[in-house]
Amino acid sequence: MASSRVDLDGNPIKPITICMIGAGGFIGSHLCEKLMSETPHSVLALDVYNDKIKHLLEPHTLPWASRIQFHRLNIKHDSRLEGLIKMSDLTINLAAICTPADYNTRPLDTIYSNFIDALPVVKYCSENNKRLIHFSTCEVYGKTIGSFLPKDSPLRQDPAYYVLKEDESPCIFGSIEKQRWSYACAKQLIERLVYAEGAENGLEFTIVRPFNWIGPRMDFIPGIDGPSEGVPRVLACFSNNLLRGEPLKLVDGGQSQRTFVYIKDAIEAVLLMIVGSHIQSFYATLYILSSDCRISSLNYYSCWMVQLNVNDNF
Repeated sequence: MASSRVDLDGNPIKPITICMIGAGGFIGSHLCEKLMSETPHSVLALDVYNDKIKHLLEPHTLPWASRIQFHRLNIKHDSRLEGLIKMSDLTINLAAICTPADYNTRPLDTIYSNFIDALPVVKYCSENNKRLIHFSTCEVYGKTIGSFLPKDSPLRQDPAYYVLKEDESPCIFGSIEKQRWSYACAKQLIERLVYAEGAENGLEFTIVRPFNWIGPRMDFIPGIDGPSEGVPRVLACFSNNLLRGEPLKLVDGGQSQRTFVYIKDAIEAVLLMIVGSHIQSFYATLYILSSDCRISSLNYYSCWMVQLNVNDNF
């Protein structure tokens, strides 16, 4: 199975070593699975926890056992980081605090995790001529112009005011006192640093901006497989409400819209980025979204209740 993949030119994939920072998380665990089962690549898996990838590490008789190593470390203060990046052909940085509930309650941790802690990763990749795939967020686009229109304005029905264009749309964030924007600002600033390293020092990089990737191992149910005081993302919040028989919590009365992408589809795109490293440009930016499949949270919840045969008493 590992030899079945080919690159974008139809040639067999040449084995490389990948340093994956944040390999034990939601995206990292699915990417590790894909790399082990469909490519000849080796992975140096870096994370504080490995619960979500234990099935890839044990037993040692697994067919890919020699191609994946887990290194338990925190990139904030571990001298091994540069050495592991040097050993690799490609570094993928997935490490981040990216739970919306944390942006208001832990703004300092959010800024440090998404900007300060990522600085040495960018530095080591640049200094050692290693390609970097850096995971950012769709939130770097900020707010749409349509979100500022009066609620009774007929222009709110015009999709043009909600389209964000990479080279044209103004970047609109909230005020400094709105801690919720600490995540987006930190992510955009590290993007600018990565871009500057590419422009000035020749860093080869790819920036990925996920739009609400969902799937197994994504989140936790408070008090069941996660902290009881935690607040997960929308999908897990909804599941938690259903399990506990609680009223559904709707953002903006259920009218807010999201674009969801299933994790398996998203990982397939990431794999194409990895094998497409010969693209003749010092950078490439990928946007993972599905603008034709936007859905309001109210409709989203309704679909789930139909699938689960849940009555309207919730």
